[in-house]
Formats: sequence, structure tokens, C-alpha cells
Amino acid sequence: MGFRKKNKSPPVLSHEFVIQNHADMVSCVAMIILLGLMFEVTAKFAIMFITVQYNVTQTLDDRPEPLVHYQYGPKDIATVFFYLLIAVILHALIQEYVLDKINRRLHLSKTKHSKFNESGQLAAFYLFSFVWGCSILTAEEFVTNPTFLWEGYPHTRMAFQVKFFYICQIAYWFHALPELYFQKVRKEDIPRQLYYICLYIFHITGAYVLNLHRLGLVLLVPHYLVELLFHASRLFYFSDENKQKGFTLWALLFVIARLLTLTLSVLTFGFGLSRTDNQGFSLAQGNFNVLTVRMTCLSAICLTQAWMMWKFINFQLKKWREQSQIQASKKKAVSPKIKPSKKDSSRGGSANGVMKPDDKTSPRARKSKAS
Repeated sequence: MGFRKKNKSPPVLSHEFVIQNHADMVSCVAMIILLGLMFEVTAKFAIMFITVQYNVTQTLDDRPEPLVHYQYGPKDIATVFFYLLIAVILHALIQEYVLDKINRRLHLSKTKHSKFNESGQLAAFYLFSFVWGCSILTAEEFVTNPTFLWEGYPHTRMAFQVKFFYICQIAYWFHALPELYFQKVRKEDIPRQLYYICLYIFHITGAYVLNLHRLGLVLLVPHYLVELLFHASRLFYFSDENKQKGFTLWALLFVIARLLTLTLSVLTFGFGLSRTDNQGFSLAQGNFNVLTVRMTCLSAICLTQAWMMWKFINFQLKKWREQSQIQASKKKAVSPKIKPSKKDSSRGGSANGVMKPDDKTSPRARKSKAS
């Protein structure tokens, strides 16, 4: 883990050495790129990594100041790479100075320890992305007018905040791939995490490249809110297993988010883009408004939502079974079988302090007959 002090350092360039010092190595690479700004020869290359590229200035008669918009291009790969490095550094800082300190107090098992770290990192990212996405939606007025999702397509020009938001999103989810190695994720957890990491990369990059950034942003914000609630609830659950009310609210919002995603996707691809005047396929103009692309995008979104609902139903069924087993065990503990006590067994046939003879003859009668 980066920024961690240990007495015994492992061999240089070994797996353990890279895992412990990966944040320091990445920080050195980022510093080299930043130092490139100080020299005129390397400044042109360093700017390509740090700043957002492909700006377009547009002058309007209504506004005295020109509007600056951005497009995407191959240089964005360098920008994504730099902010990927920043994401690795921030990941190590959160892990070292926040999550590890909490883990030491909770004394969690290895399984819960891994899930706690995962939820802690994702909750921080979802919170930041949700607040940032809401500010962009409020500024760009995407929510007030649903037809804004497809009117004027292709949307080749983006505001600075929109493009920088997508750059950071793509960089974060690409950084999550090497973090599986850096964080020593268990083998049984790697396939599950790979699934959702690849789905995020596929959908966000697809919306960015196909000039569907408006629809992608509108769908990401409520989805991030639902995921934030889930991971926050899981963090509270690990601290106290009695705190499970957040999962109920998450289950409700999860279904609403899936319905909202399907509704907006069908509305955009099935009705909005199919009725616009600008139909055709052109890489130069960034126009992908053809039936094949629309149906492919819609199918990908529907399949993803169906897969998420399937995982959600399985999760709920597993949770209900565990709760039913816990309730059944509690009932058995509350109502055990009544067994006679030692005191009652020693008394034999006595009741309320009075002896009850087993037969009609009394002890005195037996004594007189014996005599």
C-alpha cells in the first residue's frame, strides 16, 4: 500500500514491493508530467496530458463573449491516462488515512474487510460524482426539457464541465482494473468486480464516443445515487449489523432507477432519434443516427438492466432466506422443551408439599400387615 511505513521492506521490484509502493511510483510519474510544464520544449506534450483538448470557440450575436465548447479526439487518451494516475493516488490516500484506520477499530474478518474497503472507495466516488453530475444537470438544464436529449443530434460539442466529467469517469473506471492487483482482491471477488467495471467502461465510453453524453449524464446521476445508498448502507451494516433500514430504501430506489433508465432509453432511441431530420452515419460529422446503432445501444442498455434486476432478485432472495433462518432459530431458543427439574424429581409423587400415595394403601397399613 502506498504511503505506508514498514520496518522490513520487501525486495525491490517484487510483487509485494510494487503493491506497497505503487502510489509512490504513480506519484513520481504524475510529477514528471507536471514538471514538463516548466520547460518550453516539453510544455506542449505536458499540456496534452493535463488540460482538456479540442476546444471550439463560437461567437453569437446575442452574447458579447464567445462560447467555448469541446469535442473529443485521440488526444483525450493522454488526458485519461493522467487522471487515471490521479485516481490511483487518491485511492491510496483514502485507503491509508480513512478506511484502514476504521478497519483497525472494527476488527472485521477478511471477507468483511475486503467488502468494507470496496464499499468505502465506491461510496466516496459515487458521492463526488453524484454531486458533480447534479450541478452539471442544473447548469445545462437537461432535466427540465426531455426533448433536449435528442434534439440537435449529433451533440458533438460539450461544455467544459461535461467533457471533464466524462474524462474523470473513464479514468476512474480504468484505474479500477489495476487496483484489483494493488488491493490484493480475493480471487472469488475478482469476477464480480470485473463485470461491473467493464460495464461502466463500456457504457460511459460508448455514450462519450457516440455523442450521447446528454443521455449518459441523465442516466448516470440517479444510478450513482442508488449505488451510493447501497454502499453507505453496507458500511453502516458492517459497523452494526442491526442497521439494515438503508437496504429497504435502496431496494425501492433500485427498481425506480431501472424503470427510469428503460423509459428514457426507449424514449430517446425508439422515438426521439428515429424522428429527427438528421438521419445517417458519418464519422466525420459524429453522426451515428442509424437504425443499427440505435437498436444496438437500446439492446445493450436493456440487457444490462435485465442482468442487474436478476442480480437484485437473487440478492433479495438470499437475504430473505437468511432472515427466515435467523427468526426460526430465535423461536427455537425462546420456546425450549419443558423438562422436570431436579427438585421436582426428588420429591417423587408430592404436590404442594403433600405426599400422594401411588396406591390406595398407606405406609401405616403396610407396616401393620408386616407385623
